[in-house]
Amino acid sequence: MYKSSLALAVALGVIAQSAGAAGFVEDSKLSLSSRTMYFNNDNREGGADNRESGQGFKLDYISGFTEGTVGFGVDAQALWGIHLDGGRGKHPDNSSFFPSDSDGSAVGQWARVGANAKARFSKTEVHFGSALAPNLPILVSNDGRLLPQTFEGGTIQSKEIDNLTINAGQLTHAMGRASSNRTGLSVAGATADSNKFRYGGLDYKLTPDLTLQYYYSNLEDFYKQHFLGATHVFKIADNQSFKTDLRYFDSSSDGNNGHGGGFNFSNNGGYAKNTGKVDNKTWSAMFTYTLGGHALMLGRQQVSDDGAFVWLNQGNVVDGNGRNEGAGGSSFYLFTDSMINQFARAGENTNFGQYSYDFASLGVPGLKASVAYLRGDDIRYKSGHGTYNEWERDARVDYTIQEGTLKGLGFSLRQGVFRGTGEASADQDQTRFIVNYTYSFL
Repeated sequence: MYKSSLALAVALGVIAQSAGAAGFVEDSKLSLSSRTMYFNNDNREGGADNRESGQGFKLDYISGFTEGTVGFGVDAQALWGIHLDGGRGKHPDNSSFFPSDSDGSAVGQWARVGANAKARFSKTEVHFGSALAPNLPILVSNDGRLLPQTFEGGTIQSKEIDNLTINAGQLTHAMGRASSNRTGLSVAGATADSNKFRYGGLDYKLTPDLTLQYYYSNLEDFYKQHFLGATHVFKIADNQSFKTDLRYFDSSSDGNNGHGGGFNFSNNGGYAKNTGKVDNKTWSAMFTYTLGGHALMLGRQQVSDDGAFVWLNQGNVVDGNGRNEGAGGSSFYLFTDSMINQFARAGENTNFGQYSYDFASLGVPGLKASVAYLRGDDIRYKSGHGTYNEWERDARVDYTIQEGTLKGLGFSLRQGVFRGTGEASADQDQTRFIVNYTYSFL
């Protein structure tokens, strides 16, 4: 799988041996990550429930760079998912937890491999391959199930100018978190895809406490998107601070979007001024006060009336037999991307808050807990007449062993409740229990 990337990786390995590979070998890292996960999604309105568990393994090799003006390297990744429990009746065919077999039950296992070639010149790095995992305002790789979502394409990051980071790239395919295959890139509700997602942007640290951001992205034949962001941390005392995080997105239609042929955007199942088209402005403001182990965050988000917020989402893309590819599951750069729901429909105004506590302040390092609440109002019906609302409550407890033989072993228990009126998604109760561990060989 992904023969071109693997061939390039092998070629770079040969180059490393003949070009002075001291840094290539000495700076290499090899690790194996294990994730065991129980997932229970209880559909309270009679729809298909999802109750299953699985075991995921992720083997990562990250090389250093060869010596010289231009250094070369290679990163490789192997992913393996194993189904532990949850057969027919517990595994909906559209599940993004595990791929589906021909009879609709979960497959016993699935796997994929990928690799990136990379080069470094001064403070600029270029990566090309099929194991990319961007974490940017205009694209966030999802890691909410057994295995992470990855992308294929090329990226460049430059830090040549002090306090300025420049990012750019072009992506062509996505590998879903529950799939062995790759798909084209798409949006919610669309059945067609695109092989060209271009982006560019910068993060500028104006002062040690203030960071400004601007990004532009274009998913060909679907949308164009501008992002502006500002993050400021005001240090009140050694253990006390106030953080302000402002985010603004402006998204519009591109190419074939809105003209049928599988390129229509579903507007996340909601209202659109122009059917199938992307037309949205969304702003979000978050304020976090931290005192010792306590952190209180409050915020508000507003989605414009003309259409819903848009982001990369391949969930409706199917294979040649019309079966779900397992490509579902995507993330975006807003706080309302919560455990169950997104709060990103046309007209939706969301108030949200979260309280978290780090028990290290009480002498229990590694133990953390949080509870969050989000309520979205003024959501427009598809007809455009009237509005409705939805809310979600999430709670989680995380503990990571800090010392001893099992140092680094982590446990996470998460529970979410979602309720909505009108055209909101079906009411759901969701529970996840996750055990993580990473062993480093190098």
